[in-house]
Amino acid sequence: MKRKAKPAPAIPGPGEGKRGAEGHLGYLMRQAHAAVRGAMERALADLDVTPPQFAVLTMVVNYPGISGAELARLTFLTPQTINVIVNNLVRAELVAKSAHAEHGRILRLHATGQGAALLKRCRAQVMEVERRLRELLDRDEEQVIRRWLVAVGNKLSGEG
Repeated sequence: MKRKAKPAPAIPGPGEGKRGAEGHLGYLMRQAHAAVRGAMERALADLDVTPPQFAVLTMVVNYPGISGAELARLTFLTPQTINVIVNNLVRAELVAKSAHAEHGRILRLHATGQGAALLKRCRAQVMEVERRLRELLDRDEEQVIRRWLVAVGNKLSGEG
């Protein structure tokens, strides 16, 4: 005798059930991260830049001479992924490599003028996503959230 299969439970939308305020913090952070990344992908699409490329360009512009290993740590990307992104940015003449003065095997990365200009255009697009995030909070709430996110990063990263 065959048993009737139970219908699958309805999967809640974002903000509902366990995907809402009663959900696990880690899951809710991942859900928020996915939403922010998707918004950034859409914001950067017309510039043909991905969020990881944007992160790499941001760090190279802000920390001239950064190494690939440092870049991997700051962008939360693997060294292999950084290698691919950096090589593509070098090929597109957005980033240049130079040898470290004392350690010739270490390559230092610098943004080209074209790379810095592209980052400026990217930032304008991403600032719209940031604006939409800030709309959800008043100034005091934003400061609490910022401090909490930094504390989470410090406490769980093993660095703090």
